[in-house]
Amino acid sequence: MTVRSLQHVALAVPDLALGHKFYGDFGLEGRAEGNRAIMRCHGRDQDQVVLVESRKKRLHHVCFGAGEQGLADLKERLEQNRVRLLDAPNETPAGGLWFRDPDEQLVNVRVAEAAPWRDGTPLKFNYPNHYGRVATPWHPKRDQPVRPRRLSHVLCFTPDVERKIDFYTRIVGLKLSDRARSIVAFLRAGEGPSDHHIFALLTCDRPGFHHASFEVGNIDEIGIGANRLLDKGYRDGWGFGRHVIGSNFFHYVRDPWNSLAEYSCDIDHIPGDYDWKPTDFPPEDALYVWGPKPPADFGANFEEKD
Repeated sequence: MTVRSLQHVALAVPDLALGHKFYGDFGLEGRAEGNRAIMRCHGRDQDQVVLVESRKKRLHHVCFGAGEQGLADLKERLEQNRVRLLDAPNETPAGGLWFRDPDEQLVNVRVAEAAPWRDGTPLKFNYPNHYGRVATPWHPKRDQPVRPRRLSHVLCFTPDVERKIDFYTRIVGLKLSDRARSIVAFLRAGEGPSDHHIFALLTCDRPGFHHASFEVGNIDEIGIGANRLLDKGYRDGWGFGRHVIGSNFFHYVRDPWNSLAEYSCDIDHIPGDYDWKPTDFPPEDALYVWGPKPPADFGANFEEKD
């Protein structure tokens, strides 16, 4: 296999300052770098969102990490399958392999691994006849900061889920974790332990970027973070709820161009040597087990057509 981590997602946006402000309000820390804005999670030495200037909002590329041998193996598989290797774009000069997937979405795989991220504080719950905390209030403070720990996963639109699963598992080196018919599919790292998914695919009439998900410390941070963004005037996406596939709690908020950013926690984790059997879930389990009904436009692709 090849891919062992998700490194960052790059988005082309028509207003760098506006994109920088949104992700800053979301809880990331940014810096200007030429004609780019680089967003990171507090306390983590790894780029998580890269914003580049463009006439319209679109996915620029997704970046994965691999080992040196994994990168060499990937290069061989790409060549065997006649996938053309590209030079790095001028606006995002970087090493590794650059190529386009079957939907012509740009992909970068480089020698890299996931940087350490900040620990979360174990929660102490009181259950029936079991008291995890005694004489200790546990409510969060109103001014508690919400700073995502890491980029957890990216979900993209595709008109052909099957073709993309084949490409990203057989060639790029991800593994299929679970799916829901031809609606949505979830893929994890091909090497080592991994979240249930680091990359996901949602059916649509054309390619595009749906959302990036960021891990926070607990469900309180999901609620606090989402409500602060709504108070700032950003549009609600969907939440609060819990997914079936991956099991994570979620709340989505729309960015200035109607793509989504997700606060998330408690996602399933799969050891690298575990014999996980993918499940094909029924359509009713594709999105959630509880929460408000998703809005009609949750699965809409707001990226402009070429």
